[in-house]
Amino acid sequence: MTGEIVDDASGKLLPARLYIQSDGGRWFFPTSTAAGGTAVRYQKQAGKFTNSVEQHTTLSAHPFTVELEPGGYTFTVERGKEFHPLEKRVQVGDEPLRVRLPLRRWINMAARGWFSGDTHSHRDPADLPNVMLAEDLNVAHPMVYWTTVDNVPPSRSEKNFKGDFNAAPIELDATHVWFPRNTEYEIFTTAGKQHTLGALLLINHKTVFDLPALPVRRVAERAHAEGALLDLEKHNWEWSMAIVPLVKPDLFELANNHLWRTEFAYRTWAVPAPPWMGIGTGRDGEREWALYGFANYYVLLNCGFRLQPAAGTANGVHPVPLGFGRVYVHLDGPFRYDEWMKALAAGRSFVTTGPMLLAEFDGKMPGYRFELKDLPGRHVRVRTKVLSERPVNTIEILRNGDVVERLTPVSKREGDGAFEADVDNIVPVHGTSWLAVRCWEGRPGGRMRFAHTAPVWFDAPGAPLRPRKREVEWLLQRTRDEIARSEALLPPEALAEYREALAAYESLARDAQ
Repeated sequence: MTGEIVDDASGKLLPARLYIQSDGGRWFFPTSTAAGGTAVRYQKQAGKFTNSVEQHTTLSAHPFTVELEPGGYTFTVERGKEFHPLEKRVQVGDEPLRVRLPLRRWINMAARGWFSGDTHSHRDPADLPNVMLAEDLNVAHPMVYWTTVDNVPPSRSEKNFKGDFNAAPIELDATHVWFPRNTEYEIFTTAGKQHTLGALLLINHKTVFDLPALPVRRVAERAHAEGALLDLEKHNWEWSMAIVPLVKPDLFELANNHLWRTEFAYRTWAVPAPPWMGIGTGRDGEREWALYGFANYYVLLNCGFRLQPAAGTANGVHPVPLGFGRVYVHLDGPFRYDEWMKALAAGRSFVTTGPMLLAEFDGKMPGYRFELKDLPGRHVRVRTKVLSERPVNTIEILRNGDVVERLTPVSKREGDGAFEADVDNIVPVHGTSWLAVRCWEGRPGGRMRFAHTAPVWFDAPGAPLRPRKREVEWLLQRTRDEIARSEALLPPEALAEYREALAAYESLARDAQ
């Protein structure tokens, strides 16, 4: 069989992701027919979870070929988030076949000034020219350096990708670029024993890090000195809450690498959610897992840690396409990598696994900081537009982590087949506060996709946001538990860091309400 994936409007060949599965459940992987074409096979399973698999080929914008036995097949084509997926039934007989697979765009985010990124992948850089274009992902940060042992610095890790990677962005074309100097400290082995700490991502640094994971403050200070952003990767790692006051992370992976196109798998992993969050263990399904991450993020915001949201897939390790969860960043001018990074750090962004969430707060985008000055508060107009491939069922406006408006929008279908929902609300704020918007899109089989804006802040001089007692007490307990769990293994300097973090939370507790 030969085939081609094309833009339905122009007829031009498109790079895309292709799944081919026989009626018997077997997967097939095409190759490119062009001399300069590429076809990259991706096969991953989540450990023992046989339903959590990702089996696809990313194709360059060239025709493909595949050998198939006679029988029935399902061809599924996707390209990032902005095209309607295409599913086509194909019956194969004894004669050669040719198939044309047209993809229809339902939104063009770049035309609106929004450019997407995946800030956490483990994809071989050699694959990125193929995969980034197939996923229409504008920015990628592969973890070229990766250590999982506490005393092995990234510069000496066996998990690093081989090659000479400079501290400069690599352009695939005018709007697709990846940056190679990124490092993940993901510690599973401590003091020679299997003892998990957690993960911290350094994005966009200048030198190859020759520092071990501990003490972690030294790593963070050097990364910040080099202009890097620090991304707190997954909320329920054992050390995640205990290192926040030490490393002062810039980003929180709000769409993290356990959210997949395939089935959610890790239901017993790491620290469960506390009862007061009201979401069970926080790991019972993908929605609960997303809510658990949101709740952790809100706790940190309420305690004065102004992290911006990020999105990462760990594609290359997990059964998930590159950019399945992605962060969209708004630029006022044409795409430039350095401007994209500045806007990411400023929170002019939203994260999504599906819907496009465009919100304005008194006419300002996410990331904006309002000064209340002498006013005790104000009423804020929150205008939200959600564009989605399927209708969204809920839009929620958040104030300091509480849902203050839960709306069931009426979605209207547009001419391009997308759905649009618009809501317009007035929300009061008093004193230092933050607002954000999130939405939920239902999917068949009880699945869901979501989007979440970065917060906007309302700062009242001399009146910082007071943390909530139960939230600070939970941070204190997480830190105490981590000290007790790791006391026999960590070096004195690392334990001193933990105790310093504990003291920082104790100080917050004195002002808690």
